Amino acid sequence: MGIATEAGKEEIVNQYQRHDGDTGSAEVQIALLTSRINHLTEHLMTHKKDHASRRGLLKMVGKRNSLLKYLARIDSARYQQVIAGLGLRK
Repeated sequence: MGIATEAGKEEIVNQYQRHDGDTGSAEVQIALLTSRINHLTEHLMTHKKDHASRRGLLKMVGKRNSLLKYLARIDSARYQQVIAGLGLRK
């Protein structure tokens, strides 16, 4: 399971990239993980006993949390911008 279309992925990358051709910065990775997490959460609402996908979801949430901690430690302004744009935290 991934992002529904390549166009959706490109749109996310274009929105959060720091410079042209940037596909691996923390901001882009967090945005892509958030999209996948949201998609998988919807899947698990209907398929409650899909424990393999639930495990994958938990691993993605942990990875996103690690990237967010890294970004907060390195540059708090970029961290605030990303969580505001994605609607994360409070």
